[in-house]
Amino acid sequence: MKATEVPEIDGAYLFEPSPYGDERGFFCRTFDAEVIRSVGLDPNAFVQDSLSRSARGVLRGLHLRSGAGEAKLVRCSYGKVFDVVVDLRKDSPTYRNRAFFELSGETQLTLYIPAGCAHGFQALTETADTSYRIDRPHDPAEDVTIAFDDPELAIPWPLPAASMSQRDREAPSLAEVLKQQES
Repeated sequence: MKATEVPEIDGAYLFEPSPYGDERGFFCRTFDAEVIRSVGLDPNAFVQDSLSRSARGVLRGLHLRSGAGEAKLVRCSYGKVFDVVVDLRKDSPTYRNRAFFELSGETQLTLYIPAGCAHGFQALTETADTSYRIDRPHDPAEDVTIAFDDPELAIPWPLPAASMSQRDREAPSLAEVLKQQES
């Protein structure tokens, strides 16, 4: 497994496994504590695993957590997603930068997203399973959502949004969220 820094987002990493394939399919390691440690992260910090299944065109996000935030490892275990990270850490050298990724069951890439970054994705295949490994138990009271179509962010979503939660549809702009966080 190889770790690569994401230049657009300070402290973000892509972890690329080395799948072994044969006539049965493939096998690969999707989490390696030593590789995680090698980039200065604590592999024992992750306390909760979650999975979402989405149909083609489903858009989830942009989400982040208030307070201490939430660091996470994200991987598309089946299908393919267009994944988005926005750095909202005011003290970060990459503040307000965006980064886009294609995560898929074919590559099994894992993306490490530092706490304080917004995250969202859109399913590009009929079925897309996305796995999350987070560093704090989820608390819905800390959920923050930013409009997926905020013109300030200008995210180039590859497909029209086929479906999304009411919370995501009604999300405030980035400017509104930043203003709320200052108060």
